[in-house]
Amino acid sequence: MNIAKKILTTILFLGISIHFNAQGSISGKLQDSKENAIPFANIAIYKSSDSTIVKVDATKADGKFSIVNIRNGNYFLKVTFIGYKDLVKTNIELTNSKNLDLGVLIFQQSDVSLKEHTITAERVMVEIKPDRTIFNVQGTVNSTGADAISLLRKAPAVMVDNNDNISVLGRSGVRVYVDGKKLPLSGDDLSNYLKNLSADQIDRIEIITSPGAKYEAEGNAGIIDIRLVKDKTIGANGTLGGTFTQGDLTRFNLNATGNYRSKKMNVFGAISQNRNDNYHNTNFESYQNDIFLNRINNSQNNRDVSQLRFGTDFYLTKNHTFGFMATGGIIDGEEIGYNKTSISDQATKNIIDSTLIANNTGNYDKNQNTINLNYQYNKKNKENLTIDLDYGQYKNKNERNQPNIYYNASQDSVLTSKLDQYETPNNIYIYTAKLDYEKYIGKGKLGIGTKYSLVETKNTFQVFNVLGNVKTLNTTLSNLFDYSENVLAGYVSYGQPLGKKWSFIAGLRAENTLSEGKLTAFLSSLQVPSTKSDYLTFFPNAAINWKYKPKHNFNLSYGRRINRPDYNVLNPFRTQTSEISVAKGNPNLKPEIVNNLELGYTLAYRYNFKLGYSQTTDKITRLIGPDDVDPRASFISWDNLATESIYSLSASIPFQIKKWWNVFFNVSGSYVDNQADYGENGKVDVQVFSYTFFQQSTFTLPKGYKAEISGYFSGPGVWGGVFRYDENWSLSAGIQKMFLNESLKIKLSANNIFNNIGWKGVSEFNGLKSYGNGRWDAHYISISAKYNFGNQNIKSRKRKTGIEKESKRVK
Repeated sequence: MNIAKKILTTILFLGISIHFNAQGSISGKLQDSKENAIPFANIAIYKSSDSTIVKVDATKADGKFSIVNIRNGNYFLKVTFIGYKDLVKTNIELTNSKNLDLGVLIFQQSDVSLKEHTITAERVMVEIKPDRTIFNVQGTVNSTGADAISLLRKAPAVMVDNNDNISVLGRSGVRVYVDGKKLPLSGDDLSNYLKNLSADQIDRIEIITSPGAKYEAEGNAGIIDIRLVKDKTIGANGTLGGTFTQGDLTRFNLNATGNYRSKKMNVFGAISQNRNDNYHNTNFESYQNDIFLNRINNSQNNRDVSQLRFGTDFYLTKNHTFGFMATGGIIDGEEIGYNKTSISDQATKNIIDSTLIANNTGNYDKNQNTINLNYQYNKKNKENLTIDLDYGQYKNKNERNQPNIYYNASQDSVLTSKLDQYETPNNIYIYTAKLDYEKYIGKGKLGIGTKYSLVETKNTFQVFNVLGNVKTLNTTLSNLFDYSENVLAGYVSYGQPLGKKWSFIAGLRAENTLSEGKLTAFLSSLQVPSTKSDYLTFFPNAAINWKYKPKHNFNLSYGRRINRPDYNVLNPFRTQTSEISVAKGNPNLKPEIVNNLELGYTLAYRYNFKLGYSQTTDKITRLIGPDDVDPRASFISWDNLATESIYSLSASIPFQIKKWWNVFFNVSGSYVDNQADYGENGKVDVQVFSYTFFQQSTFTLPKGYKAEISGYFSGPGVWGGVFRYDENWSLSAGIQKMFLNESLKIKLSANNIFNNIGWKGVSEFNGLKSYGNGRWDAHYISISAKYNFGNQNIKSRKRKTGIEKESKRVK
């Protein structure tokens, strides 16, 4: 506590101590492209020589500003306003202590030249657009040492639970994209990928809660698109960077990017090497079948991650572009687990009957590769055609030793022991082809498109009983599971303005799905029939925008979406962390369908509010209950809830406390109602209100320093169908400084200063009641350095690929 107070006091003292002794003034007026005045925008004056801040102010209600007491010299001016690109006006020469009037400054989406001065576009931290919320994270101090999953915990309206499952506005079923490509990952694989994606590589996070017909219908809560750092015009450039993080364990990241662009082609690439060691400690006290179990499961995961991205674009003519892109990733990991379960009667739970020790070790290798071929015809403001062909290959090898040793109460005598080994390789192959065509008709835009995808997964699950040096295949627990899925989709959409104040967009998407899951048992008596499905689903969507007045904008949207089961949860294999802790899939899962309705309101271009309602049928959820065979054992399984209804509200509010102290504040809340009736297997009747507050304070300090303090408080809520969790909170702080003409950036940050990140809660279902809590390595200090060289205006082409829809469901 004392350290945190000292840091905060120092930051406040430095900010308050800003003092300037000057004589001239700089004035002007701020407007948007329609000549509407922009009130309360932040204005800052910097020295051109060393980027030292001189003075800050804000525009008045009429958009005018006047910054006085400025000495003679050369300056640049920076204007920031939520919802707009920032403006940077350079080469401002103040001489003879005069009053310099810059005239009218207008926000633009691209670079604009005003006589001898230059205005360039930058971003604010959060931008609200009609179809998405953009969380700009590049350059924020508290992203240092963080990863993608940590940034998502801070993103507006986003929640990440104890199993790293992501939800938006209280809705699960989010699909994660990277640079417009859907990740072919889910579950632990998705979590590991995001944890190994350094925050330094991320430019922004786009949260699309109501995607249009052009987007695949997969993902109930919409899409989170993580956009990686890009580069900007003719020439060559690159970056070298690294981050060192010290918590209970040590982590580091080294990365490099390069880009070369000429008039006819562009070549780009990125490479990174990570060492990511982390742990997750959990404890559950469970009551079932008159038995009390106290489970301690501490695991450490050590990973070496290598990632590579390479691509080329060929500009064949002014309107025709052909591109190639390949990505590759190799993860070499080791997991070490300590699992202890004390068993006793509920009536005398303090008297231990026996103890199970199941310390396990495992190794895994993951090899992930994708290839994309892209053609684009673009005739500006007339028509656009994009064709993508994609292939993805994901090969995973997993081996694990699982001992189960039962001791007496004092743990000085072995009652029974058993050693199992698991070999569970799986391969996933994804093939996609898609075409998107857009044509401008009058004031509107028509879009049509189609996509075909084929997914094949091959899973081998082998359990070996080990006795001495002899390893014997357990044919009762071992099997093979193959799954194939074909989806043929088509869509049409149209949108246009309706006068000066109204605009709309509407679309319809149809997807026909044909799938088959085939389990091959090693014993004929355990063989079950294949699971097949063939269904056609329609997904309408519509949105209307009303600009009531220049400072009052309303948006109403509706969309219908689907969430198909991840490939792994269809697999009925039984996996174990111990002999009495089992997880299994469900090949009979049905896809869930959700209807989303959202109303958004933006005030004065900066204050943003969103009210939402969604209803999901056949909600796919994770349930914890007692095992059917062993009264001591519990299982984690997947099933469909009857319905889930969610009411949600979010607000993004930026404001200025002092001229040197800017704050972004986000609050979101949701009311969740889960209902299901499984007969004798239990009922689900859960209602809970959850809320999250997030704030980030940015301090502009002398000598080019920048500091941040950020934190969140998350109220109670529900994960999956039945696990109710308690509140948690965290506070972080950091500082950064630019060197070598702003080519070198050094950042230092402290995450989770009070070391209170964790979770705890209770689950009650089908006769099993469990109280649980857990923690991970989130209390750390990080330092990072990033050096830019070459022409920093080079920019590689942004494009989406066709593999995006299928990729997140890989596990």
